[in-house]
Parts: sequence; C-alpha cells; structure tokens
Amino acid sequence: MLRRGFQGAARLGHHRALLGAPCILPRLNPTSSFGSSTDSLVSRFCSKETDLKDYALPNASWCPDMLSLYQEFLEKTKTDGWVKLPSFKSNRDHIQGLKLPSGLAVTSDKSDWRIFTRCIQAEGQGYEYVIFFHPSKKKSVCLFQPGPYLEGAPGFAHGGSLAAMIDETFSKTAYLAGEGLFTLSLSIRFKNLIPLGSLAVLNIDVDKIEDQKLYMSCVTQSRDQKTVYAKSSGVFLQLQLEQE
Repeated sequence: MLRRGFQGAARLGHHRALLGAPCILPRLNPTSSFGSSTDSLVSRFCSKETDLKDYALPNASWCPDMLSLYQEFLEKTKTDGWVKLPSFKSNRDHIQGLKLPSGLAVTSDKSDWRIFTRCIQAEGQGYEYVIFFHPSKKKSVCLFQPGPYLEGAPGFAHGGSLAAMIDETFSKTAYLAGEGLFTLSLSIRFKNLIPLGSLAVLNIDVDKIEDQKLYMSCVTQSRDQKTVYAKSSGVFLQLQLEQE
C-alpha cells in the first residue's frame, strides 16, 4: 500500500494518504540532482568529524578475498575518484541535520535504531560489507560477505539476505547519485548460490534518471567474475530531504 502511494505520487504529483496522514511528495528541480550537488551529498554522508562507529571497516572475520579487494579499492580512493562510504548503525546518523519530508516522519520513544543490514552485531555472523561509490560515474561496488546467521540452503546465503544487500546498496547509490530515497520496485533473478563466508561483489550502475525516478541495475558475482550470483534492477523515487 505504501509503495503504491509513492508510485502514485511520483506519477501524478498529488496528495496521497501515507501512514494515515496526507502528504505531498514534491517535484525536484532536475538541475539540482546532479553535478555539484552530488559532491555536497557525498560530503555530508561521509562526514569525517564524527565519533560514530564505522561498521564498514575490516575485522577478523573478513575472508582473504574481502580484505584484498578492500585494499585495492582503498587505493583507488586515492587515485581514481572512488569514495569509501562509512556505514553507521542508522541512516539517521548519515543525514544529521536533515529529515524526511513533512508527513513521512514518525515519532517513537525508542532510540536504538538500526539499518536492517546492521542488525546483527556479532562480527562475521551476519552482514559484513563495505560500499565504494564513484561520484562522477554514478556507480557503486559493494563487497559483501554473508555470515552463518544468513543461511538459507545449508552452507549458503539465503536469497533474502542478498535481496536486502542489493536494496541497501541501491539505496545508498540512489541517494548520493540523485537524492533517491524510496524503493519503488526491485527485481532479482538468482543465478547461483553464495557460499557462506565467501565474497560476493555487487556492481551497481545508475542507468538513467527521469520523471523523478532513478533506474539502476546490479550484477552480483564472484571476485574472479566467473560465477554470476544474481542480476537485478531497481527503481527509486527522488525526494529531497528537509532541514530539521
């Protein structure tokens, strides 16, 4: 129901009842979605002045492939325009000073918010991942190592865990590439199983942006590119955050 509301608002540009209250999803000025604004989005998202824990750093559970490819991309941040994205426990920590548009905010007395892919705290047991983003190319690479708490078929990652990882990488890419905030659609074709504890590489591209939507694609494969685990596509709604 919620997704249909977003789709209708993006298509028709009028009021919808979301979460029990009417809201307006504003149209974006297309010129504000790219160019220098991408740099400002990355700068805010990757704030260096923070005491928050970055969960996208190597730990003892990372397999050799994960560690070595991480080091390769870390070198590319120095010479080839890639940016390593920090990963805090909540999206609130990434957008401090900003909030969802009026009508979409929720109130709660709970304080321990967590992104779904950071809900398992024990190192190596759930989602181990790090995302690198290239601002000018509008693409991302996610290094993903599924732990034993993500098991589906014995010894292999559950398909839903990969779907969540694809959606999370899509969402970070969509936001930084063009203020994409909400998933409108996600399509996945699974090709092969991912062994637990191994490295899967998600390659994300922004294919086009039109009608207040970002269209993206992803190929998930082994490091040597000989095994394709899944091919997927997603559409995200562009929506500007508001100042708190």
